[in-house]
Amino acid sequence: MTELAGVIPPATTPFDANGAIDYGAAATQIDWLIGEGAHGVAVGGSTGEGHTLDAEETRDLVTAAVEDAAGRVPVIAGIICDSTREAVRRGKLLADVDVAALQVTPVHYLFRPSDDAMVEHFRTLVGETGRDVIIYNVVPWTYLSPALLLRIMDEVPGVIGVKQSAGDLKLFADLMADAKPDSRIFSAVDALMYPSYALGAHGSIAAILSAAPRPSVALWDAVKAGDHKTAHTLHLKLLRVWNAMMPHDNLPASTKFAQSVQGCPSGLPRQPMTMPDAAHQGRIKAALQGLGLG
Repeated sequence: MTELAGVIPPATTPFDANGAIDYGAAATQIDWLIGEGAHGVAVGGSTGEGHTLDAEETRDLVTAAVEDAAGRVPVIAGIICDSTREAVRRGKLLADVDVAALQVTPVHYLFRPSDDAMVEHFRTLVGETGRDVIIYNVVPWTYLSPALLLRIMDEVPGVIGVKQSAGDLKLFADLMADAKPDSRIFSAVDALMYPSYALGAHGSIAAILSAAPRPSVALWDAVKAGDHKTAHTLHLKLLRVWNAMMPHDNLPASTKFAQSVQGCPSGLPRQPMTMPDAAHQGRIKAALQGLGLG
């Protein structure tokens, strides 16, 4: 757990024209992210279109990523599904894979469990898999309050942290203010990495890191060094990249395009999603050029 800190990009999943995973391109991306300075990688999250992967694909993709990382950085495995039973099954499929933690969403369909049921979901997951878990707090209609997140981490020791998504920095600040020192709170507030780090985030797991990993690492390093002038300059440039990557509806594809501009083979999104249109690509490319990329 102590290794899980800093900039941890969520890798995209390269698909070919038939929707199959391109494992060669996936391996190249892991090498690229590590070479750009990433302190870890997450695989099978929403940026990696984990919601489109079946259980066996998730297992194979995570296994390949661990082999590709070869101990250079820790690997976090994403689990995105709609029942405790299926989350446990996916976790058990990774029993022999050396991942640092599972990154698990609450259910993402239309119905929200009660707070007590949410606690039991994570208790069962940790108990049956024996793995450390990071809550991926991203689902709008199942968004967990800071109070509930703190309760889960307090009552379920294997839940070691939270990846706090969405754009509300107040919720992130509230979580940071009351989290125990050994909890790992990661920011996924892509537009606001700089203030997230200033508020004490243990690191970040967010699409912007995969779209522009080297300047994202430089931003982390600048804040850690107390160089706020450099950090603010990088923040503004990364904010322009983030704004160009919008809308969120096509975020994995936008991230893939940003990676491809920098020479990283990222493949296609899985159908029915498509790559950004020419105008959208132009905005992303221009914003990356502001960082000297592409």
